[in-house]
Amino acid sequence: MYTPRHFKETRNQVLRDLLHSYPFATLVTTHPVSGLAINHLPFELVGDALLHGHVARGNELADMDGAEVRVIFQGPDGYISPNWYPSKHETGREVPTWNYAVAHVYGRLRVVKDKDWLRRLLQTLTDRHELGQPAPWRVSDAPADHVDQMLGAIVGLEIAIERIEGKFKLSQNHPASNRAGVIQGLHQRADHRDAELAQMMTTMEKLQT
Repeated sequence: MYTPRHFKETRNQVLRDLLHSYPFATLVTTHPVSGLAINHLPFELVGDALLHGHVARGNELADMDGAEVRVIFQGPDGYISPNWYPSKHETGREVPTWNYAVAHVYGRLRVVKDKDWLRRLLQTLTDRHELGQPAPWRVSDAPADHVDQMLGAIVGLEIAIERIEGKFKLSQNHPASNRAGVIQGLHQRADHRDAELAQMMTTMEKLQT
Protein backbone atom coordinates (compact mmCIF):
# COMPACT_ATOMS: atom_id res chain seq x y z
CA MET A 1 0.00 0.00 0.00
CA TYR A 2 1.43 3.35 -1.05
CA THR A 3 1.66 5.36 2.17
CA PRO A 4 3.38 8.77 2.23
CA ARG A 5 4.98 9.66 5.54
CA HIS A 6 2.22 12.15 6.43
CA PHE A 7 -0.44 9.45 6.34
CA LYS A 8 1.31 6.48 7.93
CA GLU A 9 -0.47 5.33 11.11
CA THR A 10 1.43 3.00 13.43
CA ARG A 11 -0.21 3.53 16.83
CA ASN A 12 -1.49 0.20 18.06
CA GLN A 13 -4.61 1.51 19.79
CA VAL A 14 -5.62 3.75 16.89
CA LEU A 15 -5.38 0.85 14.44
CA ARG A 16 -7.31 -1.54 16.66
CA ASP A 17 -10.00 1.06 17.25
CA LEU A 18 -10.54 1.14 13.49
CA LEU A 19 -10.79 -2.67 13.32
CA HIS A 20 -13.32 -2.68 16.15
CA SER A 21 -15.42 0.25 14.92
CA TYR A 22 -15.59 -0.87 11.27
CA PRO A 23 -15.69 -4.69 11.47
CA PHE A 24 -16.95 -5.40 7.94
CA ALA A 25 -13.79 -6.14 5.99
CA THR A 26 -12.40 -7.55 2.74
CA LEU A 27 -10.32 -10.73 3.02
CA VAL A 28 -7.86 -11.31 0.18
CA THR A 29 -5.83 -14.44 -0.38
CA THR A 30 -4.68 -16.72 -3.19
CA HIS A 31 -6.46 -20.03 -3.79
CA PRO A 32 -4.11 -22.77 -5.04
CA VAL A 33 -6.50 -23.67 -7.88
CA SER A 34 -8.77 -20.72 -8.69
CA GLY A 35 -6.25 -17.96 -7.97
CA LEU A 36 -7.14 -14.68 -6.28
CA ALA A 37 -9.89 -15.13 -3.66
CA ILE A 38 -11.76 -12.11 -2.29
CA ASN A 39 -14.45 -12.31 0.38
CA HIS A 40 -16.39 -9.67 2.32
CA LEU A 41 -17.38 -10.48 5.89
CA PRO A 42 -17.49 -9.10 9.45
CA PHE A 43 -14.74 -9.88 11.92
CA GLU A 44 -14.47 -9.72 15.68
CA LEU A 45 -11.19 -8.43 17.10
CA VAL A 46 -10.18 -10.69 19.98
CA GLY A 47 -7.60 -9.13 22.27
CA ASP A 48 -4.69 -7.68 20.32
CA ALA A 49 -3.69 -10.69 18.29
CA LEU A 50 -6.67 -12.44 16.70
CA LEU A 51 -9.55 -11.90 14.28
CA HIS A 52 -12.55 -14.24 14.39
CA GLY A 53 -15.18 -14.70 11.69
CA HIS A 54 -17.13 -17.36 9.84
CA VAL A 55 -18.22 -18.39 6.35
CA ALA A 56 -20.44 -21.03 4.75
CA ARG A 57 -18.89 -24.48 4.40
CA GLY A 58 -19.18 -24.09 0.63
CA ASN A 59 -16.94 -21.02 0.67
CA GLU A 60 -13.47 -21.54 -0.80
CA LEU A 61 -11.95 -20.31 2.47
CA ALA A 62 -13.27 -23.41 4.25
CA ASP A 63 -10.54 -25.44 2.52
CA MET A 64 -7.70 -22.95 2.97
CA ASP A 65 -6.42 -23.74 6.46
CA GLY A 66 -2.94 -22.26 6.86
CA ALA A 67 -3.23 -19.76 4.00
CA GLU A 68 -1.59 -16.36 4.20
CA VAL A 69 -4.24 -13.63 4.08
CA ARG A 70 -4.64 -9.89 4.04
CA VAL A 71 -7.75 -8.35 5.60
CA ILE A 72 -8.63 -4.77 4.62
CA PHE A 73 -10.66 -2.66 7.04
CA GLN A 74 -12.16 0.55 5.62
CA GLY A 75 -13.04 3.42 7.93
CA PRO A 76 -14.96 6.58 7.00
CA ASP A 77 -14.14 8.34 3.74
CA GLY A 78 -15.27 11.36 1.77
CA TYR A 79 -14.59 13.82 -1.03
CA ILE A 80 -12.73 16.96 0.05
CA SER A 81 -13.48 20.19 -1.79
CA PRO A 82 -10.65 22.72 -2.20
CA ASN A 83 -13.24 25.39 -1.37
CA TRP A 84 -12.95 24.28 2.25
CA TYR A 85 -9.29 25.37 2.44
CA PRO A 86 -8.65 28.97 3.54
CA SER A 87 -5.44 28.76 1.52
CA LYS A 88 -7.46 28.20 -1.67
CA HIS A 89 -9.13 31.58 -1.23
CA GLU A 90 -5.72 33.19 -0.70
CA THR A 91 -3.73 31.59 -3.54
CA GLY A 92 -6.08 29.43 -5.61
CA ARG A 93 -3.40 26.73 -5.59
CA GLU A 94 -5.42 23.83 -4.22
CA VAL A 95 -7.16 20.82 -5.81
CA PRO A 96 -9.79 18.28 -4.72
CA THR A 97 -8.84 15.08 -2.92
CA TRP A 98 -10.36 12.20 -0.95
CA ASN A 99 -9.83 11.58 2.77
CA TYR A 100 -10.06 8.10 4.27
CA ALA A 101 -8.70 5.69 6.86
CA VAL A 102 -7.77 2.06 6.15
CA ALA A 103 -5.91 -0.74 7.90
CA HIS A 104 -4.38 -3.81 6.23
CA VAL A 105 -4.03 -6.81 8.51
CA TYR A 106 -1.52 -9.50 7.55
CA GLY A 107 -1.82 -12.96 9.03
CA ARG A 108 -2.41 -16.66 8.58
CA LEU A 109 -5.78 -18.38 8.44
CA ARG A 110 -6.95 -21.19 10.72
CA VAL A 111 -10.21 -22.91 9.80
CA VAL A 112 -12.28 -23.97 12.82
CA LYS A 113 -15.04 -26.60 12.64
CA ASP A 114 -15.70 -27.04 16.35
CA LYS A 115 -19.39 -26.29 17.05
CA ASP A 116 -18.80 -25.01 20.58
CA TRP A 117 -16.25 -22.51 19.24
CA LEU A 118 -18.67 -21.43 16.53
CA ARG A 119 -21.54 -21.07 18.99
CA ARG A 120 -19.46 -18.79 21.21
CA LEU A 121 -18.50 -16.69 18.20
CA LEU A 122 -22.09 -16.29 17.04
CA GLN A 123 -23.18 -15.37 20.55
CA THR A 124 -20.45 -12.73 20.73
CA LEU A 125 -21.29 -11.29 17.31
CA THR A 126 -25.03 -11.15 17.85
CA ASP A 127 -24.76 -9.78 21.39
CA ARG A 128 -22.56 -6.97 20.10
CA HIS A 129 -24.53 -6.03 17.00
CA GLU A 130 -27.98 -6.45 18.58
CA LEU A 131 -27.00 -4.19 21.46
CA GLY A 132 -28.94 -1.17 20.21
CA GLN A 133 -32.17 -3.05 19.50
CA PRO A 134 -35.20 -2.54 21.78
CA ALA A 135 -35.40 -6.32 22.33
CA PRO A 136 -32.02 -7.79 21.31
CA TRP A 137 -32.16 -11.13 19.51
CA ARG A 138 -30.03 -13.88 21.01
CA VAL A 139 -28.85 -17.20 19.65
CA SER A 140 -30.88 -18.95 22.35
CA ASP A 141 -34.06 -17.42 20.88
CA ALA A 142 -33.90 -19.85 17.96
CA PRO A 143 -34.89 -23.53 18.35
CA ALA A 144 -31.93 -25.62 19.45
CA ASP A 145 -32.19 -28.01 16.49
CA HIS A 146 -32.23 -25.10 14.06
CA VAL A 147 -29.12 -23.55 15.64
CA ASP A 148 -27.37 -26.90 15.52
CA GLN A 149 -28.22 -27.25 11.84
CA MET A 150 -26.93 -23.76 11.08
CA LEU A 151 -23.70 -24.43 12.98
CA GLY A 152 -23.15 -27.46 10.80
CA ALA A 153 -23.41 -25.27 7.70
CA ILE A 154 -20.55 -22.90 8.58
CA VAL A 155 -16.89 -22.95 9.55
CA GLY A 156 -15.01 -20.52 11.73
CA LEU A 157 -12.08 -18.39 10.66
CA GLU A 158 -9.30 -17.40 13.03
CA ILE A 159 -6.55 -15.11 11.82
CA ALA A 160 -3.43 -14.63 13.88
CA ILE A 161 -2.40 -11.00 13.32
CA GLU A 162 1.23 -10.74 12.26
CA ARG A 163 1.26 -7.02 11.48
CA ILE A 164 -1.04 -4.11 10.64
CA GLU A 165 -0.36 -1.35 8.12
CA GLY A 166 -2.42 1.78 8.59
CA LYS A 167 -3.04 4.68 6.24
CA PHE A 168 -5.03 7.58 7.66
CA LYS A 169 -5.25 10.26 4.94
CA LEU A 170 -6.85 13.06 6.95
CA SER A 171 -5.32 16.27 5.54
CA GLN A 172 -2.18 15.95 7.72
CA ASN A 173 -0.17 17.47 4.86
CA HIS A 174 -2.13 20.72 5.21
CA PRO A 175 -1.82 23.49 7.79
CA ALA A 176 -4.12 23.50 10.80
CA SER A 177 -6.37 26.17 9.26
CA ASN A 178 -7.07 23.98 6.23
CA ARG A 179 -7.77 20.95 8.39
CA ALA A 180 -10.24 22.99 10.42
CA GLY A 181 -11.86 24.11 7.18
CA VAL A 182 -12.25 20.49 6.05
CA ILE A 183 -13.88 19.50 9.35
CA GLN A 184 -16.28 22.43 9.09
CA GLY A 185 -17.06 21.60 5.46
CA LEU A 186 -17.81 17.97 6.30
CA HIS A 187 -20.21 18.99 9.07
CA GLN A 188 -22.02 21.38 6.74
CA ARG A 189 -22.33 18.89 3.87
CA ALA A 190 -23.45 16.03 6.15
CA ASP A 191 -23.28 13.43 3.40
CA HIS A 192 -22.78 9.69 3.91
CA ARG A 193 -20.18 9.17 6.66
CA ASP A 194 -19.21 12.87 6.69
CA ALA A 195 -19.89 13.16 10.42
CA GLU A 196 -17.79 10.05 11.10
CA LEU A 197 -14.93 11.38 8.97
CA ALA A 198 -15.06 14.77 10.67
CA GLN A 199 -15.07 13.10 14.09
CA MET A 200 -12.07 10.97 13.16
CA MET A 201 -10.16 14.05 11.98
CA THR A 202 -11.05 15.85 15.23
CA THR A 203 -9.90 12.85 17.29
CA MET A 204 -6.61 12.64 15.40
CA GLU A 205 -6.06 16.37 15.96
CA LYS A 206 -6.46 15.88 19.71
CA LEU A 207 -4.08 12.91 19.72
CA GLN A 208 -1.40 15.05 18.08
CA THR A 209 -1.52 17.66 20.86
